[in-house]
Amino acid sequence: MKIKKGISLIDQHDKFGMWGPYGGNFLPETLKKPVSDLEKLFEKLRNNRKFVNEWNYHLRNFIGTPTSFVKLENLSNHLGGAQIYAKVVSEAKGGAHKCYSALTHAMLCKYSNRDTLATDTAAGYNGKTFSIMAKHFGLKLKVFMGIKDIKRQKPNCDAMKANGATIIPVTTGGQGLCEAVSELMRYWVSNCDRVHVGTGSTVGANIFIKICGWSVSQISKELKTQILNEFGEIPKKLKLLNCVGGGSSSFGLWNSFMDYNKQQVEFIGVEAGGPARSKLHAAPLSHGAKIGVLHGSMQRCLMDKDGQILPTHSISAGLDYAGISPLHCYLQDQQRARYVSQTDEQALSAYKLVTKYESQKVSPSLEPAHAFAYAIKIAPKLSKDTVLVVNSCGDSFKDKHIIKKRLGKYIR
Repeated sequence: MKIKKGISLIDQHDKFGMWGPYGGNFLPETLKKPVSDLEKLFEKLRNNRKFVNEWNYHLRNFIGTPTSFVKLENLSNHLGGAQIYAKVVSEAKGGAHKCYSALTHAMLCKYSNRDTLATDTAAGYNGKTFSIMAKHFGLKLKVFMGIKDIKRQKPNCDAMKANGATIIPVTTGGQGLCEAVSELMRYWVSNCDRVHVGTGSTVGANIFIKICGWSVSQISKELKTQILNEFGEIPKKLKLLNCVGGGSSSFGLWNSFMDYNKQQVEFIGVEAGGPARSKLHAAPLSHGAKIGVLHGSMQRCLMDKDGQILPTHSISAGLDYAGISPLHCYLQDQQRARYVSQTDEQALSAYKLVTKYESQKVSPSLEPAHAFAYAIKIAPKLSKDTVLVVNSCGDSFKDKHIIKKRLGKYIR
């Protein structure tokens, strides 16, 4: 398989839901019919004018799109070399890119005549945005979240509870995102007739990847228009940098630029390298992870020799995941995107530098701080006609306790 032009990547899978060797529907028999029903519903509604118009209305009038595209002039001048811009997706309702997919799932829940949503979360932004949408549409919500993440993402947990969501603590395994998704799927098996499930990223069975990918692609649609308004054309040397955990925000930033030659528009995904003095990380693509099945799809994931999922660690809860979206595995194989990693310490240093020079424009959470770290690393080595765009896909407020502990104070 090769990437085709003029067709969204989410629709370039085969009849088995696979992008090359990745993706698919590796599910228990109990979920076959619910997944099939969801596939039919989504394919019908994504082409339904009433549904799409309603979705766009909520985007503009509730979520608050388009989000800003700003030049980080002070940071660019400090570093020299390339010009650095930010797509400030954290301005959206709830403080992160997760709101796009949360909106879609809330609407699908209503259109399927269900009254309960269920989802997973790690950084807390997916749970928070789902709670906002559930409240907006009058739905009940259960959020599965690892104990480790509940402790380190208290601000977003408080927001979920304030919006009426029930947080289900997950105590198995590493008590993080991987385990939260697993528990969500177990819950769905027992409650598929009355509950609509939405995953927080472009992971899981094929349909969840497609729903999320379709939703977050709005980011790149906005960005393409904003870049054309800023430069009058797509720059000859454009690099789009994004943190990568499950992979939703990065796919959202890249999708509308997929048909451009990679020499003109390069995609750079930045994974979580973990602590500098530890072997633990959450960077399957940049560390050559093998192919395995995780949460219903074939993907590259961190496994031991027996195929068991390995523990991961990142200062950033939203990147702390053993797998990676099949879309990103496929993009790496096709050499359309390249993937690197940055450590916890590099992300913290980047946060400190960005807020020192650009606090009036952007305050990235520790997830996009990884992408800023790599931008800071490469910008001085690049020509001034090179444009780096970093997706600031989450706001730092949810990490304020971690930042204060590690840096001594929290600066917005």
